[in-house]
Amino acid sequence: MEKPTRMIFKKILYSPFTKIIIGISLIIIVVFSGELLRNNIINKTSLSQNWKNVVIGSLQIVLAIFTYILLFRTLEKRKISELSTGNFLTNTFWGCTIGTGTQSLVILLLYWTHNYSITKTNPLSFLIPGLISALVAGFVMEIILRGILFRVVEEYLGTSIAIMFLALLFLIVHTSGEHATTLSVLATTIQAGIFLSSLYIFSKSLWLPIFFHFAWDFAEPSIFGGINPGISVEESLFTSKITGPEIFTGGLNGPGNSIQAATLCLVLSIIFLRMGKRKGNFIKPYWRR
Repeated sequence: MEKPTRMIFKKILYSPFTKIIIGISLIIIVVFSGELLRNNIINKTSLSQNWKNVVIGSLQIVLAIFTYILLFRTLEKRKISELSTGNFLTNTFWGCTIGTGTQSLVILLLYWTHNYSITKTNPLSFLIPGLISALVAGFVMEIILRGILFRVVEEYLGTSIAIMFLALLFLIVHTSGEHATTLSVLATTIQAGIFLSSLYIFSKSLWLPIFFHFAWDFAEPSIFGGINPGISVEESLFTSKITGPEIFTGGLNGPGNSIQAATLCLVLSIIFLRMGKRKGNFIKPYWRR
């Protein structure tokens, strides 16, 4: 029989709260380690800035993935199916397609209403800085938000409460953000709190939300030349001019925080949640099992 103190320690260690704290802390540490490596070693090499970003970004992604796999394989003693390589290509394709397609529809609506125009087309090399930044953001943020925070809360409190929890979290955090408006907070809550969660619920794979997140963050600033508050790029494929009412352009928060973006993501959220429920992917809270 285990000693009471050992049993208490194991109960605390394997609790949802502890898993969330340890998981998020370790991911932040490995990402920060990559930045330390950049400042102390990589920046002193003769590599171009783009190649420096490629090296550090790739390292951060690999470290985040392996840290997540090793941690939860140890704590939960299971196969990490949400990062299975078996569905990698399918979910990568659909994540990139849905992310780029949704952003393209947002911009297309601006174009149809004469609020978007391209003033210059730049070399393809202008895509590289945004590509790396968006990849790192997609992997790191989705491992933290969907892989750790949402998944652990869902397994304990159920899918419906986990969706509400993450939506409320984004609502609270972004209310006090710079240039925050009612529309931008609502759009971010729908996109990051509900829609990306619905992609995970539907697929039970982190690859789908990871590559949607990547494509969304990549297409808006790096292809179409729009503002994305989370990704800062100086070069884009198209130098564009965006004018018109803030409700359609997103104002200082970019087209991704417009009414058409929020509406599209809300409709897609409902579709993917319905499909996820039909597949039996909704989890009941622990007291109803």
